[in-house]
Amino acid sequence: MTGTAVNPLFRAAYLAKSSKQYVTLMVPWLCKSDQELVYPNNMTFSSPEDQETYIRNWLEERVGFKTDFRISFYPGKFQKERRSIIPAGDTSQFIPSKEADIAILEEPEHLNWYHHGKRWTDKFNHVVGVVHTNYLEYIKREKNGAIQAFFVKHINNLVARAYCHKVLRLSGATQDLARSMICNVHGVNPKFLEVGERIAAERESGEQSMSKGAYFLGKMVWAKGYRELIDLLAKHKTDLDGFKLDVYGNGEDSVEVQSAAKKLDLNLNFHKGRDHADDSLHGYKVFVNPSISDVLCTATAEALAMGKFVVCADHPSNDFFRSFPNCLTYTTSEDFVAKVKEAMTRDPQPLTPEQRYNLSWEAATQRFMEHSELDKVLSSNGDSASTSGSSVDRRMKKSASLPNMSDIVDGGLAFAHYCFTGSELLRLSTGAVPGTLNYNKQHSVDMHLLPPQVELGMSAWYHYSTPSH
Repeated sequence: MTGTAVNPLFRAAYLAKSSKQYVTLMVPWLCKSDQELVYPNNMTFSSPEDQETYIRNWLEERVGFKTDFRISFYPGKFQKERRSIIPAGDTSQFIPSKEADIAILEEPEHLNWYHHGKRWTDKFNHVVGVVHTNYLEYIKREKNGAIQAFFVKHINNLVARAYCHKVLRLSGATQDLARSMICNVHGVNPKFLEVGERIAAERESGEQSMSKGAYFLGKMVWAKGYRELIDLLAKHKTDLDGFKLDVYGNGEDSVEVQSAAKKLDLNLNFHKGRDHADDSLHGYKVFVNPSISDVLCTATAEALAMGKFVVCADHPSNDFFRSFPNCLTYTTSEDFVAKVKEAMTRDPQPLTPEQRYNLSWEAATQRFMEHSELDKVLSSNGDSASTSGSSVDRRMKKSASLPNMSDIVDGGLAFAHYCFTGSELLRLSTGAVPGTLNYNKQHSVDMHLLPPQVELGMSAWYHYSTPSH
């Protein structure tokens, strides 16, 4: 239930609303032992079909329309130390060549760190990477973080250049990568905009709909803003006397976070994590989010959509939200106190129609189509379909053209990466999950795949093809 899982799902649904293309969302399939570590509320699925049913029902309940895209699965393994899902084997083998027109890699660095298989830009006509996560910020917080961050920075550059034609970064909080630009291509669940409209109507009629004060919601790990939150409240305990904050979240650091708050005698009330759209959260007026590790906080966008004040740091991850009058950014800890007091003593302004639209998935999809150059590619594919006959023909035509120096360098990087990731020893030495060079027997049973014979040598990602194919 993280932004990097939910946002690609919404993107697939809204891209599929257009008649220009067919969409397939590729989701990692985890064996049951991994599911128990990853999925909330002890939820597990006995088969990919069961998980697809859950995903589709969850989505359609929120978007309010029948979704028209395919969901497919690729083998993945969970790495507990990095709290990440790593693809097992060559993910590209699960896409038929006749459907390989455009690939959208959600978190291209993550998906390609240990990718050992067909080069994406060879298999697909156009490959777009969407960077969700500030990995360098997280890594710097670990032991020997500066050294690790140095290497990861260069690996991220290598895989982005080798495997993507275009890279979209959600905010300036992300690493600058080759062929990249900054653009927020995420929207909010329509349910949040509906809540905002309803609350604005209630306030207009004189009803008091926001009476609960302030809250924070997020996965309970230190890097998700909890360290900053506790430090700010501890430093200004006297200045914020009487200020109470409700905290909602589950996570690996829950015990430590709550223990630290108790030790400092902070006025924090901890609750189990819940969906941000839950009715119990509608009555809060102020969302406090001091995180500086986010790239573009989904919960911040959702809170603004519901018509709440948001108190957040003056940080590149919050640049998109600055234009909203209910977004109160602070630069110092003293400024944080001032913004909290301001939010608690004022009423938020209702969103204008333009502001509501800018937060919507319709607007996000329009921005995505424009800045990823998909409009051009789809138009070109449509024009060439009648003469080329298939996406395979178009790739043959592309490969026949003379490569430039940049293409040669990119090809050399891809080949070097392929050789490196083909060695289990080198993979393990850089932190790969053991046995991810290929999928395992349990994957083959769960997904009805051929048993893995030899060791050959993502977050979600997806592809789509033109209707003629």
